[in-house]
Amino acid sequence: MRDHFSLPQWNSLAGADDHTLPLLGTALLIARDEYPQLDADLYDTLLQSHAESLRGEIEAIDSWPLKMAAINKHLFDELGYSGNSDAYYDPRNSYLNEVFERRLGNPISLAMVQIEVARRLGVPLDGVSFPGHFLVRLPVDDGVLVMDPFNRGRPLGADELRERAKPHLGGEIPDDTALLQILNPASHRSILIRMLRNLQGVYAEADDWERAARSSDRVLKLSPDQPEALRDRGLAYLKLGHRQGARHDLARYLQLNPDAEDRASLRERLVELHGSSERPN
Repeated sequence: MRDHFSLPQWNSLAGADDHTLPLLGTALLIARDEYPQLDADLYDTLLQSHAESLRGEIEAIDSWPLKMAAINKHLFDELGYSGNSDAYYDPRNSYLNEVFERRLGNPISLAMVQIEVARRLGVPLDGVSFPGHFLVRLPVDDGVLVMDPFNRGRPLGADELRERAKPHLGGEIPDDTALLQILNPASHRSILIRMLRNLQGVYAEADDWERAARSSDRVLKLSPDQPEALRDRGLAYLKLGHRQGARHDLARYLQLNPDAEDRASLRERLVELHGSSERPN
């Protein structure tokens, strides 16, 4: 019988190293902000059932790529997980409970499903914070197998990876050394921060400043001096009329990032905020 699956506490995460920072538990903790009644046990059990239905088949396969092909076939062909191309920026694509219920997600949430199932089967799958779309990687004898979770786990060759990276590198095509560096495994913390920053961007675009501020606040629970999250939370606080919080965050951002490209405009905002009072309750 499996132990009860419990979520971590936000205040415990900043000091956790990457080996103890739980990927699934923290992703469900993010979702609980939006879905307070979320049953974490339910989704842990669901993931385990995905893995157990494959265990015999996976144990009978010798090669990592063929094991991963069987996992992808089960997740994407049989269970129906897929990338939500029709509503890519729907925030539900970033909340794992919705991904499990709807079988729709974005690259990073689908990667989390792949990673969790694969690791429960002893397959050492990692995430890759690739520019643009998040990817996954698997060690193989002659290097790494890189796959696209948004496109049913399709393998990607080196030439396609270079072309995908090019627009995000000022038009430069990465050489072998640069490409391998880009393909380094992503830490749990960086995966979770990228998920939260996706949510922050979606909510800011929709002028939903309460949720945008919350998303940035959660980044800061994972990485207390993350400059972009301080800036984004400060700007969201400004939209909400929380002037004291905005002053603190924007000043801290400029202290940590004195050469920021947006320093001039943010200093102007701080001057405007100086001496102003907090919005009345």
